[in-house]
Amino acid sequence: MAEIQNPNQKSGGKQQDSRSFLVFSLVFVVMLLALQYFRPKKPEPQPAEQKQQQKQSAAAPASPATDSGSNAAAPAGNATGPAAASVAASGEQTTTVENENYRIVFTNRGAEVRSWVLKRYEDDNGKPLDLVNREAAAKFGYPLSLYSYDAGLRQRMATALYVPSATGSLAVPGELTFDYSSGGLVVKKTFRFDASYVVHVTASVTNNGSPLPTLVAWPAGIGDQNTLASYSKAQFDTSQNGKFEKTATKKVSGGATLNGPFDYAGISDLYFGAIFLPDQPEQTSVISLNNAWSIPKDPKQPKGATESVPLLGAAVGSMSTPVSLRVFAGPKVISVLNSVKSTSANGTETGPNLEPILNFGWFGWIAKPLFVVLRFTYDHIVANWGWSILILTLLLNLLMLPTRITMMKSALKMQRIQPEMQQIKEKYKKYKATDPRRQDMNKEIMELQRREGVNMFGGCLPMLIQYPLLYGFYEMLENVIELRHAHWFWLHDLAAPDALHILPIFVILTMFTTSYLSPSPGVDPAQQKMMAFMMPLMFGFIMLNIGSGVALYWAAGNLITTGMQVIMNRTGMGKQMREIAAKRAAKRLPRSGRRTA
Repeated sequence: MAEIQNPNQKSGGKQQDSRSFLVFSLVFVVMLLALQYFRPKKPEPQPAEQKQQQKQSAAAPASPATDSGSNAAAPAGNATGPAAASVAASGEQTTTVENENYRIVFTNRGAEVRSWVLKRYEDDNGKPLDLVNREAAAKFGYPLSLYSYDAGLRQRMATALYVPSATGSLAVPGELTFDYSSGGLVVKKTFRFDASYVVHVTASVTNNGSPLPTLVAWPAGIGDQNTLASYSKAQFDTSQNGKFEKTATKKVSGGATLNGPFDYAGISDLYFGAIFLPDQPEQTSVISLNNAWSIPKDPKQPKGATESVPLLGAAVGSMSTPVSLRVFAGPKVISVLNSVKSTSANGTETGPNLEPILNFGWFGWIAKPLFVVLRFTYDHIVANWGWSILILTLLLNLLMLPTRITMMKSALKMQRIQPEMQQIKEKYKKYKATDPRRQDMNKEIMELQRREGVNMFGGCLPMLIQYPLLYGFYEMLENVIELRHAHWFWLHDLAAPDALHILPIFVILTMFTTSYLSPSPGVDPAQQKMMAFMMPLMFGFIMLNIGSGVALYWAAGNLITTGMQVIMNRTGMGKQMREIAAKRAAKRLPRSGRRTA
């Protein structure tokens, strides 16, 4: 943790070290506030020319989709021309597919998904989490619907009553097929299920025997999105030839066609994703979808004022051949994402995995190893994420103890040479700042520091080691799904702010205590006041709106730092620094007394 200077020790003299300290502290605060907004950006997707694809789909008839009176006949795959018999169901039916991870409800109207419940996760109301954003899907389309540039054809395929191969409950592993044929339009969709979060999809669309572009879509966001923040953290994820790229919502061009090859493509929010992995990456095209959607400003008042948010979606498939792909719909858990790999050139599932969709930010090279240690602590020491955070916090502070000792040694050396440095400054204070002779003052100070073995950056360089750990810990705790709805004493969700504000208050108190106990190598009163009061208040304000897991780490780190500072103050170095400060205070008292007499 950053060392804060003691407001009760007012030793004059050298201020370069304290100013450097102040600069690093302010930079840390600014970066912490801006970290979630300034991310690496990719160029906007370049729309491909769509005229040829639109011509192909325009040939489809725009006949009404009221096929409820048609009679079921031979499978659609046998229909090759306009004379083929109609294949359609007489009414709407559902099929439920369930394994230990999910429960999916298909409807034969459009052969789409109406509900995709993740059994291991809950929504913010404590109910099973449904990945289907139901209200948005009712307007823009349900998961695993078929996408076409022709809006009329797209609507027809989404409202047609397909003939399912099974209704009711379907055992896993298993297969579910939907067939539809009418007026020369023939559609066939097949889904295969196993014990994982992945579902395999094949689909084909022909009109009078001619194949039409076939794309499978997830058009309307993720079901856990219910606030402006959750929608703003959505991203459009693609991987081409092993190179992963994520596009923020503002950069996603709605309706743009992106040409392959694609290892995978799809959408995700902070904790969940819907990603398509094509069986033939080189023949894959992707359409990015971005629609405006209105949500209540206050989720607790659904009929109150609303605000507009971007709603991401994706359609993946082929412009020339039937589509064959897998779709991952599940949590952004590292072990799960690592197990899902794309299809390589030789047709095996050995391509890039989905781990990159879990975004650890700029400091991912630190955040990921930290999470590995945190996960190990949870799995093997204590099965509670709050206690695991505290154990990791203690470990990190012990590892950073040498840097604190280095900072204290540097401060002690600086304290010892303060009188000589002050004499040099007094010698040259009559010269203006622009006078060339002021350079001689700097040379004498540098020579004094060199002779006494003082490094002017000795108190700041250790911070450069500490800050990446702090940022990495912040990014890690802000992005891992494991903290979502995790409990620790009064905290019911370590990914959400502390509703009782206990941790922010504790952060303020511990930072002030640490600043009071920390020796100061010569900080002027204005800087002392800011460092002792403004910095704790600023960090306390930050903790009001940050995940309580991060606030817990920060508060625990401050408490450990305070304890360490008390111990260090009792060492020989600590006693020396207090003696030096006391002597200087005694020398200033008579002079101060004369001024006030």
